[in-house]
Amino acid sequence: MTSSARLPPGGGGIGVGDEPAEPEEPEPLDAPRAADAALVKRPIGAGPTGRRPAAAVPRPAARAVPRSRAAVLTVALAVALLAAAVLAAGVGAYHLSPGDVLSSAAHRLRLGGDGLGRVGESVLWNVRLPRVVLALLVGASLGCAGALMQGVFGNPLAEPGVIGISMGAAVGAVAAIALGIDVFGNWTVSAFAFVSGLATVLLVYALSRSGGRTEVVTLILTGIAVNAFAGALIGLFIFFADNAQVTQITFWQLGSLSQATWPKVLAVLPCAAVGLAVAPLYARKLDLLALGERPARHLGVDVERLRIALVLVVALLTAAAVAVAGVITFVGLLVPHLLRMAAGPGHRFLIPGSALGGALVLVVADLAARTVAEPAELPLGVLTALVGSPFFFWLLRRTRRRQGGWA
Repeated sequence: MTSSARLPPGGGGIGVGDEPAEPEEPEPLDAPRAADAALVKRPIGAGPTGRRPAAAVPRPAARAVPRSRAAVLTVALAVALLAAAVLAAGVGAYHLSPGDVLSSAAHRLRLGGDGLGRVGESVLWNVRLPRVVLALLVGASLGCAGALMQGVFGNPLAEPGVIGISMGAAVGAVAAIALGIDVFGNWTVSAFAFVSGLATVLLVYALSRSGGRTEVVTLILTGIAVNAFAGALIGLFIFFADNAQVTQITFWQLGSLSQATWPKVLAVLPCAAVGLAVAPLYARKLDLLALGERPARHLGVDVERLRIALVLVVALLTAAAVAVAGVITFVGLLVPHLLRMAAGPGHRFLIPGSALGGALVLVVADLAARTVAEPAELPLGVLTALVGSPFFFWLLRRTRRRQGGWA
């Protein structure tokens, strides 16, 4: 029997004696997923030659982009930090050119160069450089602590003050000033601030621990409550202080590096060095923790031990910074967030990058604080808050917009 409509034109019918062939069909709607599934089954380069396998070849190169970007950012931050430090060491009432600064440094290191004379050498090495180095250490400590806090809490808007470190350190310093305590001489305020900051963190952690575990939400709420209590204690101490003590307390709370000396640099250096050296060791575990607590546990991470260790490192870095510089806000919040936007959430770059970025921000901010209103000097904490607050609000709106708007 013959049929007038055997197959549509161009149809892939099977004739007598022909080898079976797969009929050509229109591409289904889920063809991309089918192509991807086929690519998974075959090694790269195998299979039919088409646009999809060719497009899949550059995938390994796409993974390398964040690494190269992180390397470029690291080099850029290091170069910018060096340039800012040299510039900050020379700018002031007694001007020194960058060449003078480098020449004096080379002369001190016995690498050639010439000295600057008695006045120039004294200004550079006894006034400017202690302040620049202290800004480097404090900024690096705050930036690194912010990156660790955001990793622990899984929230890019977290910062060290969330668990009461800054306010706890302020309680110790204000108490030492208001009560007239002078046990350690010029180091009394810094020592009390450091010990009080560490004690506050331990208190927050002990209060938020239940059943051998510590939930992130409980830790944050406990930190908020302790911050409120610390604020009440500070207000109580200010109420009983005299006018001179109130002035000293206010100046300390505003944050400043104007009292920088080499002994203060040496005081904060061990804490900053230990914290900055230990923090990168937890980068891989923080990356796993970003997947969630349960997946991290399945991958071998002791989440509770990790959280304890990192909270202690954050406390060490922040308490040391606050003890010598007062309360300086927004450095630990903004720097890690900006670097995460630029190079992704990987902590292998984020932790050291935040240290470099925090140091750069604080060196530049301190330079602006002492030159914008010359001969007066703006409080460093006020300047960082003035710049950081609007930027934080922008980040908040940007985050909410990406998550679908305000709740």
